[in-house]
Amino acid sequence: MAVPDPSDVRLPGPWHHFDVRANGLRFHAVEYVERAAADSPLVLMLHGFGEFWWSWRHQLRELTEAGYRAVAVDLRGYGDSDKPPRGYDGWTLAGDTHGLIRSLGHTEATLVGHADGGLVCWGTATLHPRVVSRIAVLASPHPRALRRAVLRDKTQREAFLGGFLYKQLPRFGERQLTRNDGAYLVDYFGDRAGARWRESADFDEALTLNRRAVQIPGAAHCSLEYQRWAYRSQFRPDGAHFMELMATSVGVPVLAVRGRDDTYITEATLTASDRWAPEFDYWHVPGSGHFVHEEQPERTNRLLLDWLG
Repeated sequence: MAVPDPSDVRLPGPWHHFDVRANGLRFHAVEYVERAAADSPLVLMLHGFGEFWWSWRHQLRELTEAGYRAVAVDLRGYGDSDKPPRGYDGWTLAGDTHGLIRSLGHTEATLVGHADGGLVCWGTATLHPRVVSRIAVLASPHPRALRRAVLRDKTQREAFLGGFLYKQLPRFGERQLTRNDGAYLVDYFGDRAGARWRESADFDEALTLNRRAVQIPGAAHCSLEYQRWAYRSQFRPDGAHFMELMATSVGVPVLAVRGRDDTYITEATLTASDRWAPEFDYWHVPGSGHFVHEEQPERTNRLLLDWLG
């Protein structure tokens, strides 16, 4: 297979692809082609590990048709966004989101994030509260709740650290992620997704596209840098300072959603996030694993729209 080009993620269809400059980088962003008015409330969607903007294909149209300006981006280091060698710490990622909101012409936004993207939502709401009106996190507990669970809960520790530690090794993790045309993602998605989605054509398409996207030059290294900073910073002053800042409760409403069959993030870990979110609304979705917005898009969209309304 030929080495993919970053522009390969600019998929044809009812999508408007465009670039946004923020925090010193160029980000690839996507809207539904029948775009809402520019002054519609902004909903900015941030994907998780091993994916790109396509993760939100089922939400872009529904949110747009409901009157929101729904925008999905390739995070720093992913897809057709810039891929700098550094900048995968909590402060910089929150700065990316803050800059994106401003560059899109808005003063505030609702943030929706899955997994790593959800952690960016928590960080942005804490460090840049003036630009965040509310956050929805899918399978993404508060960073302090996750750290506490990994330290104290054997079930969460084994689920989370099982495929996490070896990725800390330079070059080894990148080889594991890209060899055999991104075959690592076959196990990654297969182990975490619910049975219903795994048997669908939508799953096959998503897996094919994600396997190609992870082979874009630089994408594997950058995606692993998120996890490397999260782990290594726990033993450094910058990590301690970040967690100290994250001890502040977010001052915006929080919607937390989890697939009931998610074996990666436990219910106890996600619901423990309410300690840092006074307005905390939790839902679990039957028949779904870790990728609830892709596995059960109708139910997820209804939860989002009801909450936004």
